[in-house]
Amino acid sequence: MHRLPFHFIANNTTVLRNITHNVHRMRKISFVTLSLLLLAGNAWSQENKLKDVANTLKERITLEGYTQLGYTYDDANKGKANTFEVKRAIIMARGKITDRWSCYFMYNFANTGKILEAYTEYKFLPELTVRIGEFKTMFTFENPMSPCTLELISCNSQATNYLTGYDGSDPLYGSHAGRDLGILFYGDLFDKLFTYHLGIMNGQGINRKDGNNQKDIVGSLLARPTGWLSVGGTFSKGKGCAVAVSSINPDIAVGDNYDRNRWSAGALLKFKPVDIRTEYLHGKDGRVRSDGYYFTLSAHVLPRIDLIASYDYFNRNKKQADKQTNYVAGAQWWFYPKCRLQLQYTRRAPKLAEASNLLQAQVQVRF
Repeated sequence: MHRLPFHFIANNTTVLRNITHNVHRMRKISFVTLSLLLLAGNAWSQENKLKDVANTLKERITLEGYTQLGYTYDDANKGKANTFEVKRAIIMARGKITDRWSCYFMYNFANTGKILEAYTEYKFLPELTVRIGEFKTMFTFENPMSPCTLELISCNSQATNYLTGYDGSDPLYGSHAGRDLGILFYGDLFDKLFTYHLGIMNGQGINRKDGNNQKDIVGSLLARPTGWLSVGGTFSKGKGCAVAVSSINPDIAVGDNYDRNRWSAGALLKFKPVDIRTEYLHGKDGRVRSDGYYFTLSAHVLPRIDLIASYDYFNRNKKQADKQTNYVAGAQWWFYPKCRLQLQYTRRAPKLAEASNLLQAQVQVRF
């Protein structure tokens, strides 16, 4: 039997070992490569998922905000107020859950900070949307409007502030920024010829549970017979639960339930150079009646500059003739979209006190 030389066997064994080593090495490289490809694919998939989530959030969540910084000089009550202040620092978020269902949140960081609005709503038809939560009551033309669009630095007329509980000028009602908790039905009728609102509200104001077992009914109806004219009225009917005593209405004690009814009627006129808003308001708290009216004009004299004028009358108690008239004149400069600088002078003429002067300036920045 012929035997292979030793050096031939040794050489071939070395070759076999090298081949085996290379095979193992190729397997390791293939495994690492495959693992890297899998990791890269997974990372790419996760990145796409994150992008999808980010795009979804971008499409469905809208963030907005604004701040209003002011200066006030006031010589009322023989004293003088001379101060800078942060009036509002607002953040707003709207979430679009579906094409018909949405939610809304508004928070004010200024002063002590508080939730202003938190609600969800569903649009069944153009004629019917239902909202539930905390929001502005639909009483008067002014109250539902945003401070970002109102002409006056003080926002509303005296009557609106008092009768909606906007600024606490009515101690029985308190200070609630014109907001309440409840449910609202609203929509447009006959191709937007009419717009209606009908709400069932606690009547106790912002961030508060009801103080009694009765609800307020609040409603409005606005008609637009022409492109430049809108006319309509609002009402609020219910029982209030007094949160403090009032010299205007001394028969009502803290915690007492009392009839609290209001109504208003007015018109909105929009021409190319001039916008006018006017309204008459009437209120009845217990046995005390109050009424007022205002006329506010905004003239667009230049593309970014408006002149403002307002006549504002309010009688808190018609029997006592506790009335005051405010005359307002000013201007505002829209230096950037939704951003403006305002300057206004107010002459206040109350019947039961001395006349006083108010000078206000305000800068508004919105995004």
